[in-house]
Amino acid sequence: MKAGTVIDAVGNPQTVLLLGGTSDIGLAVLEQYAERKPITAILAARASKRRDEATKRLESAGATVRTLDFDARAPKTHAEVIGEAFAHGDVDIAVVAFSVLGDQEQAWTDADKAIELAEVNYVGAVSTGVALAERFRAQGHGHIVAFSSVAGERARRSNFAYGSSKAGFDAFYLGLTEALRPSGVHVTVVRPGFVHTKMTEGAKPTPLATTPEKVADIVVDSVAKHRELVWAPAQWRWVMSALRHVPRPIFRKLPI
Repeated sequence: MKAGTVIDAVGNPQTVLLLGGTSDIGLAVLEQYAERKPITAILAARASKRRDEATKRLESAGATVRTLDFDARAPKTHAEVIGEAFAHGDVDIAVVAFSVLGDQEQAWTDADKAIELAEVNYVGAVSTGVALAERFRAQGHGHIVAFSSVAGERARRSNFAYGSSKAGFDAFYLGLTEALRPSGVHVTVVRPGFVHTKMTEGAKPTPLATTPEKVADIVVDSVAKHRELVWAPAQWRWVMSALRHVPRPIFRKLPI
């Protein structure tokens, strides 16, 4: 274990930053850490009833909670917000969990909706990634967990606008994995499939649909083992590997 690191031998951190502080999956990750060992949880999200509820949820799990105002669509503020997160001491894990899905037909026919999706899922993720990388390099240790999606592995007619934003997200954080390797900072890119959350409420579940709690199990295990790329659930790795090699004339006829 790197000198100065305060993630213990089984992967328990002391301080975790959640960017997208009301994310169901992100909260499940922090809740699992808090139930194993008391942590300081920093929730970065817009002030809202949902953030208040997230604070109470983590406090009930045993966490000490700090909140920061964070807007994914305001990239010029991101470095300052992340600086505030690190101002009171080391951050062991930062979870990048903000995202929008929206109506996928609107996302390619309404410019405002398309821009919002791209700004949140890609531009905002890149600006936070750059700021996190700077802080973690200066700190000399830490771990970034970045929530990508299987939708980013091959664009599909049903959600290509969302998938394209996640493809960019995925490429950036996989590259960040390599860029940060010499500094001893770790990155785990997580590719979930359909997860039952507020973001997917009302949508038809796909095969291999899962829950935030099951994704959290995978994340916590992957951080402890320094895994760099994981699927949630693991079967998606083989499904997407097969789909990547399906010829386009056949792929476009698949009911996906």
